[in-house]
Amino acid sequence: MKPLGLGWPNLVSILRAALVPVIVVLILAEQRAAMALAAILFVVGALTDGLDGYLARRHGMTTTMGQWLDPLSDKLFVSAPMVTLTLLGRFPVWAAVVILAREIAVSGLRWYLGSRRESMPASNLAKWKTGSQIVVVTMYLLPLNGVAVDVRSVALWVSVVLTVASGLDYFLRYLLRARRRVAPLP
Repeated sequence: MKPLGLGWPNLVSILRAALVPVIVVLILAEQRAAMALAAILFVVGALTDGLDGYLARRHGMTTTMGQWLDPLSDKLFVSAPMVTLTLLGRFPVWAAVVILAREIAVSGLRWYLGSRRESMPASNLAKWKTGSQIVVVTMYLLPLNGVAVDVRSVALWVSVVLTVASGLDYFLRYLLRARRRVAPLP
């Protein structure tokens, strides 16, 4: 079944992306209830992250559109709230810069590979990275205090390390593939 001619997996990705402006507006309200609702919507949207891929594989609905829509939706879903929190002074600028730089670099690599009709599927490390970013953004949406602030700081560092490591992993895998293509035959 293909609702709106898109298929369920693509519709789930589109709905996740559609939550982004709602979450951003709630963050901009800078009110406790709005931030709580933003956190709830963020977690609900995050839970759909694996759903679209599962539906696509389970029902044989993998599409070219879905292959670029899902990662784009994921990046918007994490980046927009993070940038909004950063602009409000509620998320560390240094961490946002590292995370966004990685996302831009990997997106550029994927775009380049796509232009050559190649792909690089998400690694397990990249999935851990996404999960850690979701946890961190959720923690920054919540009004934490006491020891929870320390836990949030540790979670942020873990997320940044995973972000950098997964970015390096993508580029190293690309370089190894490229090297194998040009290696002389024995």
